[in-house]
Amino acid sequence: MRPEIKLVAVDDTPATVQLLAEALAQSGLTVLTSTDPEEGMDLIFREHPQIVLLDLVMPKLSGLEMLLRIVEFDPAIDVILMTPHYTTETAVEAIQKGACDYLNKPVSIPALRERVEKLLALARLREKGMELDRELMETSRFEGMIGRSPLMWELFARIRRVAPHYRSALITGPAGTGKDLVAKALHNQSPAAANGRFVTCNCSALVETLFESELFGYVKGAFTGANSDKMGLFEFAHGGTLFLDEIGDMPLLTQTKLLRVLQNQEVTRVGSVTARKVDVRVVASTSRDVPALISEKKFREDLYYRLAMVELRTPTLADRKEDLPLLEKFFLDRFSQQFDKEIKGLTRRAQIALARHSWPGNVRELENTLEHACMMTMNDVIDVVDLPADKRHGEERKFVAVGESGVDSTFSFEDHERELLVDALKRAAGNQSEAARILSISRDRMRYKMAKHSLR
Repeated sequence: MRPEIKLVAVDDTPATVQLLAEALAQSGLTVLTSTDPEEGMDLIFREHPQIVLLDLVMPKLSGLEMLLRIVEFDPAIDVILMTPHYTTETAVEAIQKGACDYLNKPVSIPALRERVEKLLALARLREKGMELDRELMETSRFEGMIGRSPLMWELFARIRRVAPHYRSALITGPAGTGKDLVAKALHNQSPAAANGRFVTCNCSALVETLFESELFGYVKGAFTGANSDKMGLFEFAHGGTLFLDEIGDMPLLTQTKLLRVLQNQEVTRVGSVTARKVDVRVVASTSRDVPALISEKKFREDLYYRLAMVELRTPTLADRKEDLPLLEKFFLDRFSQQFDKEIKGLTRRAQIALARHSWPGNVRELENTLEHACMMTMNDVIDVVDLPADKRHGEERKFVAVGESGVDSTFSFEDHERELLVDALKRAAGNQSEAARILSISRDRMRYKMAKHSLR
């Protein structure tokens, strides 16, 4: 069953909206009408239609003013303007401001039906594309990672091939590319996943004096404060996998002892003379240039070759831009659930802005960007104004956006929402309808949010 398409017609003449509703009625299309432009805006914000028909000249709010509001709300909505006073100048102005067509009144019903049919076909193609994207998302998941690019398919294939057999592996790649997910995937695809743990040691977070005791453990009395025996991470990970994150920060002395553990599969606790057998798969990762560290005598060459028997490299986001739409959808779905907000996607210009960015922070930067956008937006689509300033690339709105009112980014989502409401009400001098239009939400939604935050 194909999804229902919505069309909203707004004209201050009741006979016209009735004629439009009857003329355009068909299966698969819901036609909604209004004779009041302000109520029509509420209807558009609430129903989020794919197509809108507007009379150009109306009291309170003109068709061009409504067009600007609609384009700011969602540029993907197709808007047709109608007027009995057709001029080339106003037609050009309407198209420049975002209208998809400009028709002379009285409107030719056959011509209008033909135009609407074309827009319906485009809307159904977009819906079909979204459905295909959802199916593609399911087929592009692998152990918590998302990707359909050749680089990611090759990475997934290598993980599947080596996971059953490796004893040690090295994952390299820039920060934010998901090396921890690759390590987890290696564990999950290996025999160790059946009964063994996945244990993580963040090497960059440990001070040098704690490395040995954390990795290998210690016995009572080994040093001041050692009041009892303590198991190290190698023993704790027995039968499973130990992930050494950012191994490039590990001291040379600890590297020497780590090499011995990898070779002999046994550890000696600090202060003990007895070796203990361990059965552990070791996965190490680093975002640093290991050959450069070796040349600087900061990393043992023999340890590198021991680990690099299996070496996997995670690609940068810039090298797999074709995965960007899938990653965007993945994170939007996650944050919609986290913030309890129905977020359907990104506007076209927001997609363009994100596509133009170079993503030096890779997937982690994209995740943080979309978390910020989902927190800031008051609508069910993410627009350019919801993105952090460095992601907009000149695509900002031409008016001063309420989302840029200087709200402290450390506030919670609830604090952000309240500040946006207060700012919009101030700018609208307390007029709730005007504040709702500034925020591109319906008046009912405005009143609900005011009540939620105890605003009067």
